[in-house]
Amino acid sequence: MLAVVQRVKQSSVEVDEQMVGSIKNGLNVLLGVCKGDTKKDAQVLADKIVNLRCFEDKNNKMNLSLLDVEGEILSIPQFTLCADCSKGRRPSFNPAASPGKAEKLYQHFNNCLQKQDLKLATGQFGAFMQVEISNDGPVTFVLDSNDLIN
Repeated sequence: MLAVVQRVKQSSVEVDEQMVGSIKNGLNVLLGVCKGDTKKDAQVLADKIVNLRCFEDKNNKMNLSLLDVEGEILSIPQFTLCADCSKGRRPSFNPAASPGKAEKLYQHFNNCLQKQDLKLATGQFGAFMQVEISNDGPVTFVLDSNDLIN
C-alpha cells in the first residue's frame, strides 16, 4: 500500500462539481492499494500516518503528530500510485489491486483512521475527482507499507 501524505492548511475533494469532503489543518492522504496488500498494510499505514511527527512544536521542530495538533485527514483513493512506469511511456496499472479488493482495503484504512478519534473526510472510490490541496511547507512524505512491515 502506498501513500502520499501532505501536510495541508486546507484540502477538499469534489465529484461532479459537488464537494464530498474537506478539511482544515491536517493531512491530505492519497492512497494506492496494490496487489498483495492486506488489512495489516492498511492498519500499519494508518497508525504510521496519524503518529507521524510532521507538525512543528513551539521551537519550530517537526515534533508533533496529527493527534497532538488535533488535525484532520482527507483520505483520497488513488490507484495510479501503484502504476509501473518503468517501461515505455504508457503506465501499466497491473500492479494495482482489483477495484473490489482495493475498495475494501481503502474502507478498512479509513476505519482504522476513524478509530483514532479525529475528523476524517474522504473522496469517492472509483470516481473522477477534483482535489484541491494547499500544501503547508511544503511538507510531503511517500510511505510504503512494505517498508513498515518488513
